[in-house]
Amino acid sequence: MSELNLIATEKAPAAVGPYSQAVAVDGMLYVSGQLGLNPETMTLPASFSDQAEQSLKNLGSILEAAGCSVKDIVSVDVFLIDMGEFKTLNGIYASFMGDHKPARAAVQVSALPLGGLVEIKCIAKKN
Repeated sequence: MSELNLIATEKAPAAVGPYSQAVAVDGMLYVSGQLGLNPETMTLPASFSDQAEQSLKNLGSILEAAGCSVKDIVSVDVFLIDMGEFKTLNGIYASFMGDHKPARAAVQVSALPLGGLVEIKCIAKKN
């Protein structure tokens, strides 16, 4: 049976429930959904753009803690409160990903924890 390695870093917000920031198993990394919480204050910025940027920064910090980078991401799921922010999301997402283009889904949801406007999770391959 494969061993699960739980990933945690203070550079990303602590989990707001009974889960890990990420789990590595069998050469893959599963990063839990990241809200746009500031890891130092555990508060959400007011704007969608600021939350989306922070969500991706949090994702990046967890990837780094696991020994991965953006280039290792194979799949991303994005949850938005307002699909009207899709174009804004794409601009911020493109800046974060650079020329890397993993598979992605973006869906509108009715609510997110703590009143978040966006949540992003990913799956990456471990080096």
